[in-house]
Amino acid sequence: MPTLKKFSITGAAGNLEGIAHLPDVAPRAIAVVAHPLPTMGGTMDNKVVTTLAKTFVELGFVALRFNFRSVGASGGEFDSGNGETEDVLAIVRYAQQEYGNLPLILSGFSFGGYVQACAAQHLHPHPHRLVLIAPAVGRFAMPPVRHDTLLVHGELDEVVPLADVLQWARPLHLPIVVLPEAGHFFHGRLNQIKQIVLHAFNGHPL
Repeated sequence: MPTLKKFSITGAAGNLEGIAHLPDVAPRAIAVVAHPLPTMGGTMDNKVVTTLAKTFVELGFVALRFNFRSVGASGGEFDSGNGETEDVLAIVRYAQQEYGNLPLILSGFSFGGYVQACAAQHLHPHPHRLVLIAPAVGRFAMPPVRHDTLLVHGELDEVVPLADVLQWARPLHLPIVVLPEAGHFFHGRLNQIKQIVLHAFNGHPL
């Protein structure tokens, strides 16, 4: 059974709290998972975030989810994505110190997807893969991402319209996995997200 390990580190705006999901074998990658918009109640306990973390640990990765600044026991104030990008980078540094220089996967849901796309631009070498679930296209200025990014969106997303995501993805030649009739919060569709992520990584060497 995977082990859960609470951790607390010092970020640029103060304490950052998180939980690491540890596989029962030596981890073959590090996955950092970011949560939705703090001002709308997003936390690391969001069901899409916890689904992603559990899926990554099933793949043999160590998965870290954490609370952005201003959420839970994490210090600081909401910073519209700029400071939150710093938070991700701090978590990545901690994870690499703790678990070694393993392939890195950045994953996020909604606002967390936007932040991870920003964080990827600051990391050299770039992350091995980005996994974005209903990223907050149109609500924030999404940067370009690599064409091998795994992008999952709901057909009936009422927060981030699919049309906006298509408009962003089209010039990037970025494929999208669209879940028919799914809304932004993927009610009843978490197992589908899990299967899509498992399929994307199974059989693909890191």
